[in-house]
Amino acid sequence: MRKLQFLVLILITACSTIPESEEFSAIQIARDAWGVPHIFAKTDVEVAYGLAWAECEDDFVTLQELMAACKGMLGEIKGKDGLVADFGVKFMGFQEIAAKKYTTEVTGKFKNYLESFVNGVNAYAALHPNEVLLKDLFPLTGQDIIVGYLLGNLEVSHAGQDLAKIMNGTIIKELKSDVPKGSNAFAISKRKTTDHKTYLAVNAHQPLEGWYSWYEAHLNSEEGMNVLGGTFAGGICIFHGVNENLGWAHTVNHADFSDVYELEMHPDKEDFYHFDDEWLELKEKIYWSWLKLVGPIKIPIRKTIYESKYGPTFKTDKGVFAWRFVVGQSIKMAEQWYEMNKAKNFDEFKKALKIRGLASLNIVYADKDDIIYYVSNGRFPIRNPDFAWDKVLPGNTSKNLWSHEIVPLDSLPQVLNPKSGWVFNTNNTPFSASDSLSNFKETSFNKTMGFQPTGLENNRSIRFLELISQYDSMSYDDFKRIKYDNQFPSKMTTRTATNLEMLMNLNPEKYPEIADAIKLLNGWDRKTDITNTTAALYILSWMHLDERRKMENRIEIGGKITLDDCIYGITEAKKELIANYGSLEVELGKLQRHSRGNVNIPIGGAPDVLAAMYAKKQEDGTYRAHAGESYIQLVRFGENGVEIESINSYGASSKENAENSTTQMNYYADQKLKKMTLNKDEVLKTAVKIYSPMRIKN
Repeated sequence: MRKLQFLVLILITACSTIPESEEFSAIQIARDAWGVPHIFAKTDVEVAYGLAWAECEDDFVTLQELMAACKGMLGEIKGKDGLVADFGVKFMGFQEIAAKKYTTEVTGKFKNYLESFVNGVNAYAALHPNEVLLKDLFPLTGQDIIVGYLLGNLEVSHAGQDLAKIMNGTIIKELKSDVPKGSNAFAISKRKTTDHKTYLAVNAHQPLEGWYSWYEAHLNSEEGMNVLGGTFAGGICIFHGVNENLGWAHTVNHADFSDVYELEMHPDKEDFYHFDDEWLELKEKIYWSWLKLVGPIKIPIRKTIYESKYGPTFKTDKGVFAWRFVVGQSIKMAEQWYEMNKAKNFDEFKKALKIRGLASLNIVYADKDDIIYYVSNGRFPIRNPDFAWDKVLPGNTSKNLWSHEIVPLDSLPQVLNPKSGWVFNTNNTPFSASDSLSNFKETSFNKTMGFQPTGLENNRSIRFLELISQYDSMSYDDFKRIKYDNQFPSKMTTRTATNLEMLMNLNPEKYPEIADAIKLLNGWDRKTDITNTTAALYILSWMHLDERRKMENRIEIGGKITLDDCIYGITEAKKELIANYGSLEVELGKLQRHSRGNVNIPIGGAPDVLAAMYAKKQEDGTYRAHAGESYIQLVRFGENGVEIESINSYGASSKENAENSTTQMNYYADQKLKKMTLNKDEVLKTAVKIYSPMRIKN
């Protein structure tokens, strides 16, 4: 293995010859009409190699950028922007964590699977040297992939927000959180469906492009793997999706996965801090990375941080702060997903969950036995209830220094087979996952876990509850209508603007300069389809007022907007619409666009509706969709097996002008789905292209 990696490294570095290769004929990659890869092989290990090859064919740039950050080398590709990621990964200590735990925690069949994926990436790099962004990046190792998983887990747990706040000096005494976008997931028992099938909606809200955008794949081996769903570039298996027996969806949960401590420093002795009855010295840690300048020119950059009993420690203008986070206490997240991929029933799936590799994420589950389940998963440390864990903690005592002991899985908020016949999550509080009689009850224990408290909902959860209450029994078309609903609820709210309804109910007589805009918002039907002529006014009003709050550091869980915020947001939105369109009543599809290459089409949706959409302003005044509805998969389990429909935001490939880079855009914007299957014979019969990956000849 090491000899092969060394050979690959020499060949790429020389970049003068391409090594001899041969077909890996034991592996088949079948591309369907949409370009989605279906990977077939005898063994799981061979499937992993095929998945790596397909990912490299479709999004090698993203995979390389992510791996470069994991290896602290992104600054050599992207300059200053990359350097931020390099040092972030190093400050977190992920490379050291992976190196320390890899031998003991990555073992057996899973290790073979992981390292086969790595071999596939390295072979692709060796055989396509013109696509390699940085020669020194290869060969990759299994440890590099694990660092990528650690980084991804940190991203979805929001722990990195605490690091950002420490570094820019905004943390003083209270932690505040600007909650990012999330996802939806619903499971409906056959007891509540007209066709007596069990439904599952996998409905991710993620960036549409980049590191954490979705890649759809189907993995099939003769060793019991047959799963279709979404993963990311560098993902070695499916993150959420469906196999022949069961399916699951993830949504981001908002709880306390990271703690910040303010150290009590010695008045005279530099770098000494008080801990219990001692004065301990901070350990200095020096990190280096390379910064790309012009062409091949690069310079070394040095950064210094410190380490205390609590973890990585930083000197700021506001004081000395230590950061302790849940991610990294285990490196088994990739292995847990692998076991979830292969689970055949609820017992096996629950056994996979007990690996406890995933640091966070809600899970909504359904299977062919009509079991539906919700759990707000997380590796919550056993914390001392005497401390206020939602605040910056005193950094001078072992009483708040938690260890590796975690809250048991069965103690986390969860609902199994409720009488209501449904479970859901839209990043709302885990204490409203079903009807009021079936919900998990919040206790004082939550003070140490930091889940959103009972009653803290968002527009999507309120709207879902409004819709689901209308059905004693629902059809599949009803299910789709709920999933694709784009209307705000009767009472609007978000976690950080609980009184958002204020924006909709201003008195136009009091504000004559924006009276026309206020009247439109007063009478708006709250829908966000592409032809709606008031949705654009609302979306821009919200964007402007929320941006103002961010600039003033006023975003917090349970927070409220002010009257001044509303007036400011509406005023700015009016100015923008009049300047660019000459009218306040503009069809949303003219403002909000879904584009890539030569494709530029209208798209509906808005921040925090069920069919969520987030857009960024472009030079021409339009707004380009960049996050929200991304990979969607709707599943039905019935007597005749599993039925699957799915769609992704662009296409199978992220390569510019590639054949399958835009093939799904029109379906996606029109809220249509493509039919998918787990049946190997059917896939091979209808495949557009069937081929095998390549490998280096021995």
